[in-house]
Formats: sequence, structure tokens, C-alpha cells
Amino acid sequence: MTIAKADYIEGLAKGLAVLEAFDTERQRLNATLAAQRTGITRAAARRHLLTLAELGYLETDGSHYWLSARVLRFAGSYMATSRLPRALQPTLNRLASQTQAAFSAVVLDGDECVIVARSAGVAEPVRHLAYGLHLGARLPAHATSTGQVLLANWPKADLSAWLKGRSLARITPQTEVGTAAFKKIIDQVRTQDHALSRDAHELGIHALAVPLRNMQGRTLAALNVVGTPEQLTDAAVARKWLPLLLEAARELRPLL
Repeated sequence: MTIAKADYIEGLAKGLAVLEAFDTERQRLNATLAAQRTGITRAAARRHLLTLAELGYLETDGSHYWLSARVLRFAGSYMATSRLPRALQPTLNRLASQTQAAFSAVVLDGDECVIVARSAGVAEPVRHLAYGLHLGARLPAHATSTGQVLLANWPKADLSAWLKGRSLARITPQTEVGTAAFKKIIDQVRTQDHALSRDAHELGIHALAVPLRNMQGRTLAALNVVGTPEQLTDAAVARKWLPLLLEAARELRPLL
């Protein structure tokens, strides 16, 4: 969506950019760091930090700022009002109960995947997970099975535009960061209509994903199962996990 320049509220955009500057790498920011991360002046960053603290979205010790629980109002409102997570959650709960494995539904936001629904059984490899897979978690699209599935459902021209000038971060030694090689991966995913990621985002963690489409054929999200190499062997993927995910995607299609 493109709006007229006169309708664009630059101050709001900068304030939201300051909120988004907080992440796992930088949980606490001062005005200088906030300015560096958002590309605005230090004076502007200071005013935004002070305003957000006054509104209750940040806490501060007078020098540094960090997110308060109030920011969860945004996530809570999305989870309560968005049709997608509510439609998906019962199916994920059923899959986790049947298999005791961990399942997630993910959407694409820029260069990251965001988990919008999730359910896990006792067989989830939690002891292996360094980053954690929770609602709202953001993962690099190029290094995840769900991200690859979602990117493969884009028109090729859009994928090329997304990759142009982009540096793919190497998360593990198994992460593909070469543009040409990554395009070949996406081409394969597009052909087979599922993605199997092994150690690309976290060593010792494998994931299998399929697209979730509505009745019009539009891909809205991706569904995946996460496990250890022992759980997601090639034989187990072909015999058990891929048929399970494909059947769940077919069942969900009328609901999306």
C-alpha cells in the first residue's frame, strides 16, 4: 500500500522505529544507541525515548531504556483479534498431542519469520534450542524451513528484488549465504512444495515446513515441525512428517 506524502506521519514512524530498535542483541538503549539503530538524530531519539517512557512503553533508569510489559498490548491485541492464529491453534494443538512434537505457524515480515501460533508436546527438543521458539519469536527467513517455503511462494521477480543487495547472514556453518545457491534452494522448494532445513538456523535442529493456502490458492503462512536429526530422518520425513503436515494444510485450507 502506498499513501500520499501528506498523509504520512513521520513522527509516528520514527517512534515505532525506536520501539523496534530493541531486540535480543540490545535489550537496553540510550539515546546514542537508539539514534544509531534508527538513523535519526540523537536529539530526536532522546525525545522519542522520553515520550515512550512517559506513555509507559519503556522503563528507564535515567540513562538507559528498556521495553516494559505494556508493549505486549500490541501482541495481545493481534492474537485476540487476528483470524489466522485463532484458526490455526486447534490444529497445532491436535498435532502436538498426537505426536508429542513441536509445531509452529509462521508468517513473513520483511526478512524475518514471525511465529503466530505454536504448540509443543513432551518430545520437543527444548534442551537443544538456544534461541527458543515462542509466540512472536522472529527468525531469519533465509535460514528457516518456514521462511524458505514462504519465499518460494513469491513470484520469482519479487524474490530477486528481495535478494538484490541483501546480505544473507551466516547463522551456522550450514546456513547458505550465497545468492545463486540460495536461489537454487528456493527453486527446489518451489518445485517440491515443502522445505527441509537441517542445521541452518541452529545446530542439531531440523525442521520441515509446508505452505498454508486459502481456498483461492494464496499462501498466508507456513506450518512446520521442529525436531532433532534422529526425529527427522529422511525416512521419517517421507513416511510420517510430510504426509502429516500436508494433510493438516488440506484440513486448514477452508478455514483460512
